[in-house]
Amino acid sequence: MNLLLDTQTFIWWRDGHRKLGPRARAAIERDATVVRVSVVSAWEIAIKWRTGRLQLPSPPHRWIPAAIDSSGFHVLPVELGHAVAVSALPDHHPDPFDRLLIAQAQIEGLTIVSADEAFEAYEVRVLDARA
Repeated sequence: MNLLLDTQTFIWWRDGHRKLGPRARAAIERDATVVRVSVVSAWEIAIKWRTGRLQLPSPPHRWIPAAIDSSGFHVLPVELGHAVAVSALPDHHPDPFDRLLIAQAQIEGLTIVSADEAFEAYEVRVLDARA
């Protein structure tokens, strides 16, 4: 199984947050072949940090690369095909970050680990981050 962590799941993982359920944690720790964090999540984290909606132990330009690297995760870049695929998605979810994550998961054949129930409305595999 190849996983794509949504932004909140990635943050929960790094914080050791109890909201990340045992099934999701096991999938990330040992069941997944590859765990990816999208550049989209880095962008979202940076914006939320800059606007004061997210606290980090260090600035995003330090924290994000170190958090990905120390977790053994892989960065998923945004390709042109990912960006334009968003135009074909139904309007179930208004968040542009999440819509791009959904498009990436569809194109790359990844399972998204997320607590966002709106992801279920799309043709994409979802593992509930709270499970």
